[in-house]
Amino acid sequence: MAEQILLRAEGVRKSFGALEVLKGIDLEVRQGQVVSLIGASGSGKTTFLRCVNMLEEHDAGDILLDGEPIGYRMDGSRRRRLSEAKVSAQRARIGMVFQSFNLFPHLTAEENVMLGLTKVLGKSKAEAREIAGHWLGKVGLEARRGHYPYQLSGGQQQRVAIARAVAMDPRLLLFDEVTSALDPELVAEVLGVMKALAESGMTMLVVSHEMLFVRDVSHHVVFMDEGKVAQSGAPSEVFDRPDSERLQKFLGRFHGIFSGGG
Repeated sequence: MAEQILLRAEGVRKSFGALEVLKGIDLEVRQGQVVSLIGASGSGKTTFLRCVNMLEEHDAGDILLDGEPIGYRMDGSRRRRLSEAKVSAQRARIGMVFQSFNLFPHLTAEENVMLGLTKVLGKSKAEAREIAGHWLGKVGLEARRGHYPYQLSGGQQQRVAIARAVAMDPRLLLFDEVTSALDPELVAEVLGVMKALAESGMTMLVVSHEMLFVRDVSHHVVFMDEGKVAQSGAPSEVFDRPDSERLQKFLGRFHGIFSGGG
């Protein structure tokens, strides 16, 4: 793809105490691409997403959005953290959808979507309500806009969370295992919304164990293992021609769905 590089990670490292979780991650996401991170639990996928969104501070390396370092600036040879106002402004350009929905229980679906539009982007309530209605309609929840989270199924709550993230018009959308807390029968409705976003040209960085979905929608797949990028490439390359025993073993968990994973 000839599109510009939207997100670039170079040598990203992160430790929690003595445990190094990210050991030099290099990764690119181009405008309009869906890039999926796969790998066993503990391989560093979620930590990397949280570093992209500055929910965790990486210890070394650079993460750049539109060529601009996220979270830090260089002062000579020293890294200095940006002010909270600047970090917040960067964060507003990156939407994130979490495993656990993170909706405000005292707000309706519509109000949950409106909140960031009014508080962060400074839009009027009327404009925010119009945008919220548009995106709730896009995720199939127009009729539920006045419902509170407790009145919605897990799949519906997750679709509200997706609408909330997309309504902010982010440059990049991050998805962190967004179906793993759902009952199996609700997974398809959330994946359907994500697929529609991908087909609309939304740039997405996705952590998921839904391998058929990953293969279907991704332009690029990154297999992470023990804090490193162990293999990356087109879905057909990663799934059909795994070049390590670790990747073969990981894919083997999915019951021979993929020819390379048996």
